[in-house]
Amino acid sequence: MHILLVASAFNSLTQRVHAELRDRGHTVAVELALSADSLTNAASRHAPELVIAPMLRTAIPRQVWTTRPCFVVHPGPVGDRGPSSLDWAIQEGAEQWGVTVLQAEEVMDAGAVWASVACPLPPLAKSDLYRNEIADAALAAVLLAVERFASGYRPLRQEAARTRPYLDQSVRTIDWNTDPTATVLCRLRAADSRPGVLDTLLGEEWYLHGGHPEDVLRGTPGELLATRAGAICRATKDGAVWIPELRRRRRPGHPATVKLPAVQALGDLLPALPRLPALAGPGLRTWTDIRYREEGSVGCLSFSFPSGAMNTSQCRRLLDAYREACARPTSVLVLGGRRDFFSNGIHLGVIEAAEDPAAESWANINAMDDLVEAVLRTTDRLVVAALAGNAAAGGVMLALAADEVWCRAGCVLNPHYRLMGLYGSEYWTYTLPHRVGAAAADRLMHEALPMSAVSARRLGLVDRVVECGPQDFAAEAGRLAARLASLPGTRSRLASKKADLERQETIEPLSAFRARELAEMHRIFHDPDAPYHALRRAFVRKEKPLCTPPHIALATGGRTGADPVGSGNPTTGRTAP
Repeated sequence: MHILLVASAFNSLTQRVHAELRDRGHTVAVELALSADSLTNAASRHAPELVIAPMLRTAIPRQVWTTRPCFVVHPGPVGDRGPSSLDWAIQEGAEQWGVTVLQAEEVMDAGAVWASVACPLPPLAKSDLYRNEIADAALAAVLLAVERFASGYRPLRQEAARTRPYLDQSVRTIDWNTDPTATVLCRLRAADSRPGVLDTLLGEEWYLHGGHPEDVLRGTPGELLATRAGAICRATKDGAVWIPELRRRRRPGHPATVKLPAVQALGDLLPALPRLPALAGPGLRTWTDIRYREEGSVGCLSFSFPSGAMNTSQCRRLLDAYREACARPTSVLVLGGRRDFFSNGIHLGVIEAAEDPAAESWANINAMDDLVEAVLRTTDRLVVAALAGNAAAGGVMLALAADEVWCRAGCVLNPHYRLMGLYGSEYWTYTLPHRVGAAAADRLMHEALPMSAVSARRLGLVDRVVECGPQDFAAEAGRLAARLASLPGTRSRLASKKADLERQETIEPLSAFRARELAEMHRIFHDPDAPYHALRRAFVRKEKPLCTPPHIALATGGRTGADPVGSGNPTTGRTAP
């Protein structure tokens, strides 16, 4: 079937739907909802059999939905309506939710129901839920709706509905003197990625992003208590919460502001506070971005950085933790988060906010390279990259440095750099061709399209696809790692691994791959006219693109990674996280 996806941004859900539909043999094109005219023209130009809107903040034009079938993915159960559906559910502490695929009509979210899939809603941040439980349900609903459409199914009309208004800041406000911790956490989680909770801190207005409970620290409500790994801990009426990121409120006439690690954002405003160790002790509810645990001969080094971005400090701390983990008496080391993002590579927000973005870019990519090199040079144990969630650019290459790559079935991978105007590093010129072959590596870099975990497995990019829910992945990865450690062939694999690396060093040392990659990156970073700088700025400040990037506007079909249908020149574009 020829399908047109219309979306406000090529975000994680739109990418997943795009990749999964292509996996199933459909021809898929994307049009960003930049204006009513652009959508109308795209529908006429593509003449799709079906239009699907995975994430749309505006209405589909009447001229489109009256002339062809249009399905809208709504992040709520049947009968739920409104622009802040998921926000309300999280803020009110709902434990069960769902996703509905509706026929587009005059009244938003009021159309006939093509499919609806329920899902659990654990007490986690909105962005995490959206990329995992909600995305799983959304994909299942979309695939069911497409199947029903192809079979001539008659959709059901909604009988009862509840429409909720936009959840604005007046409803998100936190009263630190009276709100209990549970309420504070719900409000922070419901706004963690967008729009954040507007608050006053140290005399200035900030948007608070992210919220995690703290079991031990206590203080006067609203007081800052400590810092850890760039985050701040703030007292509530009956406890405390950790807030990893802040974004300064935009001032009239000034450019959009950028989310930053809270300590960095506050800068000199931050009073002297206790700086807690980055690695927290076991058994406590507290926040940290790096944890290590050990079960028998398996070590698990987990990390979770907001939006999957890794700044220079985070890369260096993770490298330190990796080296400590490698000093432990284990035979298998699992590297990855318990859920959500694995990694998206260097931290474009911190780079954009730096006094010298070129220098910070250079420091960040070298810190990433140091981490990847450490993984590549580990020969005394097997390293498994366990991807609970999405990965992109240098984050994919970090995973490829491991001996095995395991992905949860819902992962979306973007193994390329050119949409940010970068050549790339992280030893990709060594690991990617080694995994998939030189021709496939070139194609992946050129096409710059998202791919599903299943397609990545078919291509050889991934070794194992784990079919499980988001909450179960860490336990399943641990079970599989224990089985790997017990296999009789593991010791011989380690011997072969060491011999292979030694042989590679005699043919062409790893340092040569790194030097060539970094020479290209240094040239880009220090060229003020390089597209990277404008693309980075537009990405982190969420500037609206002028048109749909050609690489996704082209209709592509069949297996992910296949040659696109049609022709066109490769154009640097931008992909939303």
